[in-house]
Parts: sequence; structure tokens; C-alpha cells
Amino acid sequence: MKTDEEIILLVKTGDLEAFSILVERYRERIIRYAKKFLIGYDDAEDLVQEVFIKAYINIKGFDDSRKFSSWLYRIAHNEFINAIKKRKNEPVPFFDPDSIFPHPIAKERADAEIVRKETKKIIEKTLDKLKPKYREPLILYYFEDMTYKQIADVMRIPISTVGIRIKRAKEKAKLEFEKLNK
Repeated sequence: MKTDEEIILLVKTGDLEAFSILVERYRERIIRYAKKFLIGYDDAEDLVQEVFIKAYINIKGFDDSRKFSSWLYRIAHNEFINAIKKRKNEPVPFFDPDSIFPHPIAKERADAEIVRKETKKIIEKTLDKLKPKYREPLILYYFEDMTYKQIADVMRIPISTVGIRIKRAKEKAKLEFEKLNK
């Protein structure tokens, strides 16, 4: 099986059909990301199609030193944020205190996997209650299995901000979960 980078090289050298391998490889993941991030959107799959069209159009400008998956998720992030801005009932703030007042990332505990599974269940039930800036890093971390570094690349925020947003989002999700289960 060819790596993403090998396929991109084929596309860049004229084998445009090879791009379909990348679409097949990432389509379900990007759709999952879209559906979880764009809660209430009926046209999430149309936006995913736009993501792949933009990736295809811009593939020749892809920097081979980067990971394709992070680049693709960045394109998806931009499309989804633009869709939210157009919808206007979920504001995307210009001023972001999480980036200005960063805090250190918390250390993983020994029982991290158990905590992670429980947290994932809580998040799944409360995603629609979270603001996009908190919803997105949770989706990328818990459902797309990205590292803080990859999330920082996709969202173009400092790694410490990723940690802050995930921490705050988990706290908010826990409060919402407690409200649901009263």
C-alpha cells in the first residue's frame, strides 16, 4: 500500500486518478469530523466534497515536509469555520483568551485510557452544547485520534492552547452531562 506522500507525488507528476485513493482513504474520517463539528448541518457531506475539491486544486502547492492528513484537516477546518460564520448563530470569536493566556498541558495519568473512554462517552452526548472553539479540538483529539501537535497545525493555534481548550471543553462537557443526568 502506498503512503500518502507517494500518492501525492503521483498526482503532482500527472497521475490525477491517484487522488481518488486519498479521497477513499480520508472520506469517512472527514465526514465524521464534519458531522460532529457541524451539528445541525444537513449539507455536511457537501462541505466535505468542497474540502476534497480544494485539496485537489491545491495539491501541487502541498509542502512535502508536512503530513497530508494535517493539511487536509486544515482545509476542512477552514471550510467548516466558514460555514459556521455563514450560518451566524454560532459566533466564531476574533479575540481568543486561550491563545493569549496559555497554561501548561496536564500530564497523562496511569489510568489515562479508562479516563479517555469515559470522557469520550460524555463528550459524545454533549458535543452539541459546546462552542465550536471547544468542540473542534475534542473531536480531533478523541474521535480523530490526533496529537496536540497535529491539532495545533490544523487549527493554527499554539499547542498549549490546544491543551487549554481540551481541558476547558471537558469541564464544560462534564457540567452539561451532569445537567442531562439529573
